[in-house]
Amino acid sequence: MSVTGEMGVWFLRLLRCFDRDRTAAFSSWLVRLIGPRLRGHQVAKAQLATAFPDKTDAELDRILAGMWDNLGRIAAEYAHLDRLWDYDRNGNEFGRIIVDEATSAQLSRLHDKSKPMLVFCAHLANWEIVPLSELSVDRKLSIVFRDPGVGFFTKALITARDARVVTLLPAGPDAPYRIRDTLKRNWIVAMLVDQHAERGVDVTFFGRPCKVNPMLARFARRFDCPVHGARAVRLPDNRFRFEMTAPLDPPRDADGEIDVAGTMQLITTIIEGWVREHPEQWLWIHRRWR
Repeated sequence: MSVTGEMGVWFLRLLRCFDRDRTAAFSSWLVRLIGPRLRGHQVAKAQLATAFPDKTDAELDRILAGMWDNLGRIAAEYAHLDRLWDYDRNGNEFGRIIVDEATSAQLSRLHDKSKPMLVFCAHLANWEIVPLSELSVDRKLSIVFRDPGVGFFTKALITARDARVVTLLPAGPDAPYRIRDTLKRNWIVAMLVDQHAERGVDVTFFGRPCKVNPMLARFARRFDCPVHGARAVRLPDNRFRFEMTAPLDPPRDADGEIDVAGTMQLITTIIEGWVREHPEQWLWIHRRWR
C-alpha cells in the first residue's frame, strides 16, 4: 500500500468517528484557509472572470470562497456517503435530501426497465449524491468515474460510494465497451460530462468554445434511450436538494438519428444554467477552456 493511499484510507475511517456536520464545518474552514494559496486558485479565478466578466473582484472572491467551502465539505462527506442518502419514496421531508414533486415524478420513470437510461451530471455541490439516488428506485446503475490512481484509496472510495451501486466503470480505453454491455442489460449509466476532453466535440460554454466528451450522446444515439440530467444543490442547513430533469428532446439529423454534437451542446447549455444559478458550487479549478 502506498503512503498516500494508506493515509487516505486512514483519514476516511477517522472521519467516520466524528459528527458529520461538525467535521464538515471544520474541513470547510481548513480548505478555505489553504485553497486560495494553491495554484489552482488562480486557474479558478481566471476561469470565473471569463465566465462572469461583469462581476467585481470582490464578487469573484466570494464565489471562490464558496467553492473552497464546498470542496472542504465534500472531503468530510466522503467518509459518510453510505449514510448521506436518506430520502425515501414517501417523501421524507425531514431527511438530508429534499426532492420536489417534479423530481419524484422523474424518479418514478426510472422503475421502467424496458429500456436503458443515461444520466448526465456535473461537478456541482456533492456530485456523489447523484448515483446514490439509485437507492430510491429498483434499478441497476453504473457510474463512470475517473480513477484517482491510488489503488487502496480508490478501493476505499468505491466502498464509501455505496455497496448497492452494482458496477463502477473506470474511465479508460475499455470504458465504451463496458458501458455498451451495461446498457444492453437495460441498466442506468451515469457520467460526469463537464470536463475538458482533448478529442471531444466542440461546444460553447459561457460563450466560449471548448471540447466535451461525446460518449454519452453516442450511446444515446445507438440505443435511442432516455437521457436525464441530475444534480444536487447544497442548502445552507446541511441538506441538499436533488433534482432530475425530464427526458431530453435531443436534436436529430435528417435520418431521424440523434445528433451527437447537437445533443452535447444541449447538455452543456443545461449545465451552464446550473452553474449560473450556483457558481460557488461548481469546481472552477478544472481547466474548462484550453
